[in-house]
Amino acid sequence: MSTLSLRLPDSLHDQIKKLATEDGISINQFVVSAVAEKTSAFLTKSYLENRGELSSKSKFKKALNKVPNSKPDELDEL
Repeated sequence: MSTLSLRLPDSLHDQIKKLATEDGISINQFVVSAVAEKTSAFLTKSYLENRGELSSKSKFKKALNKVPNSKPDELDEL
């Protein structure tokens, strides 16, 4: 595990301390959770962009052509 020294504005530190206390966790746990959440968002964005580069309109239309043209179930109608 690594140690990270971090400078925060006092106002942000106070907010983090309050939120962590309300949640019953340490400031360290709060910050780790927040960093993990943000990291996950960036990785998801990157993953979706990479997957999008593999797609094409022709492949999409080809897949749609495999879907049968049938009336939706009664509960699915608008």
